[in-house]
Amino acid sequence: MLDIRPIPAFADNYIWMIVLPDGGAVVVDPGDATPVINSLQSLNLHLTAVLLTHHHGDHNGGISQLGDWAKSNGQSFTVYGAVTSDYSDVPCRDGDTVNISGLTSPVRVLSVPGHTLDHLAFVVDNALFCGDTLFSGGCGRLFEGDARQLYDSLAKLASLPDNTEVYCAHEYTLSNLKFALAVEPQNQCLKDYLKQVNTLREANKPSLPSTLGTEKAINPFLRVDKETVNAAVAAHAGQKVTDEVSCLALLRRWKDNF
Repeated sequence: MLDIRPIPAFADNYIWMIVLPDGGAVVVDPGDATPVINSLQSLNLHLTAVLLTHHHGDHNGGISQLGDWAKSNGQSFTVYGAVTSDYSDVPCRDGDTVNISGLTSPVRVLSVPGHTLDHLAFVVDNALFCGDTLFSGGCGRLFEGDARQLYDSLAKLASLPDNTEVYCAHEYTLSNLKFALAVEPQNQCLKDYLKQVNTLREANKPSLPSTLGTEKAINPFLRVDKETVNAAVAAHAGQKVTDEVSCLALLRRWKDNF
């Protein structure tokens, strides 16, 4: 089992850290260097690698400072990111596998455009680090890509095993579930999950990770093939939903203004 720990950052980001048996650490999307450095120092770890899902500042903004800190401590780390990223020591493409010292399994790379065009996801054992493409109960906004790209990306993630643990980059779960309930108010799995998440958040615990099996049952953006979601979207938009991509596009527009 991987030892994966959340490092809270900014208002609602999680920087995920995989603690390695050899005293190293792999960090995902270090938007802020300070909490990462504090965590590394408190656990007496050295930074081995950074996995970078996309180019937004709350995900990559701490890399330069981390590099300076590592250099001052006689350390170095490798950044794995998109081919378009200036930070990437190892440019990654869809379908790549990379081996990181201290990890017993290779890291699988998935291209998942939509939120941004360069967005990657990383799969390590049964852990999915999906940045801002998939959230628990939701998905990322379409800043650069289109609905077809996002649909294909979410389908790619949904094709992973149901027990895959979902480590997304933001604590958006409660607000996402409020929207999901507006779409599917009779979804009992969704109502049960909301109770679980409320309990966790009231105890100031992360709602994450979720699992893909859970997301397929409660996340409307993974359920655009369901009649309940289609009917709700059509009623809200006041127009017929012709296919799953148009359903996703209208659903995302609804969420943007929710």
